[in-house]
Amino acid sequence: MHLPRVGIIAIGLILLWQVVVWITQVPPYILPAPQSVILALLGHVPELFYHAGITLFEIVAGLAIGTLFGAGSALLMMISRGIKHWLMPVLVISQAIPVFALAPLLVLWFGYGMASKIAMAVLIIFFPVTAAFYDGLRRTEPQLVELAQVMDAQPYAILLQIRMPAALPALASGLRVATAVAPIGAVVGEWVGSSAGLGFYMLHANARMQIDMMFAALALLTVMALILYFIIDAGLRRLVFWQSE
Repeated sequence: MHLPRVGIIAIGLILLWQVVVWITQVPPYILPAPQSVILALLGHVPELFYHAGITLFEIVAGLAIGTLFGAGSALLMMISRGIKHWLMPVLVISQAIPVFALAPLLVLWFGYGMASKIAMAVLIIFFPVTAAFYDGLRRTEPQLVELAQVMDAQPYAILLQIRMPAALPALASGLRVATAVAPIGAVVGEWVGSSAGLGFYMLHANARMQIDMMFAALALLTVMALILYFIIDAGLRRLVFWQSE
């Protein structure tokens, strides 16, 4: 996905949005025009950027912690079959329970601050990273592993020097998915209970019928999530430079 293409798509969606408003004459409290949203955004830049900074920190922290836990869990399952037999059911159960249903509990346990939102993001990110990295580790070409074993390589050396580099493209795919879904955890957590953040701002704007402000916060969240995705994607391309497009 390239930035110019994303820009063209964004302009097309905004034009379509304006056409829908013109044709349907929908009331502003249901669907405000793009111009109203842009004016609302420009008129409340400091306030919106303050809440955006809090949400961004929650997303980045959740992404970092979830990646560490996910990669660590995949390595543990690769190292020990016993750990795999105990950890794999936990992973499946964690996905069987809707994460959104856990949001009130996380707010109860961790409070209304950032901790509960970061925990929500971690829960959403953890599984795709673990599943992708573990799949990459166990799908290493058998010929490479057999050659290393013939040369008397130690198991830890095979893991660090053969399996992990071979699994980096799979880990990169899992991280891309995690980056795309990370904002969901933070925003849902803010909806359930918070005192700051774009989710909190959107909820209160909706309660005050300030629909243009709600759309402005949503637009800022979208742009922020896209920028974060492109930054992570660019870093991953440098990390796995040998992988074909």
